[in-house]
Amino acid sequence: MLNEPRPGARPTTSDQGPHRQLDQRAPAALWGELVARVFQLDGVVEGISQVSPPSSRAVFIRDMPDERSPETSLAPGRRLEPAHLHGVEDTSVHLVLPADRGDALVRLGWAEPHQYADYDTEFMVYGPRNTAELEAVLSVVEQSLSFARAGGA
Repeated sequence: MLNEPRPGARPTTSDQGPHRQLDQRAPAALWGELVARVFQLDGVVEGISQVSPPSSRAVFIRDMPDERSPETSLAPGRRLEPAHLHGVEDTSVHLVLPADRGDALVRLGWAEPHQYADYDTEFMVYGPRNTAELEAVLSVVEQSLSFARAGGA
């Protein structure tokens, strides 16, 4: 589990919508690897985000179209969307996590609260800059999927 601080300063993010990462982006090949590995996770299916720009890729859970609790989805009241990956011009990931886990990632410099959150469970995780960070971000996506599958809490 990711418990170490993210090296260096936080990236700059937008202060107006859409919420995106403006610098320290993942190199294109690394971002492509993140996307490929996320959609190789068990039970995950790629789709069009219900709440993010068209360049984003929604992460849906194949056998779980409905949320068990609205704070486990970036699109409450619609198809369960626990995460979406922003395009290569951004490379950040929006996802849901238990509030205490997300707050810990914020303190460690890996994330920030989602600018337009409906709940305190929505976060932006910064794009990975190297392979170690790729593994870290992938582990956070897996935590988000587990949170959504469990229905929150």
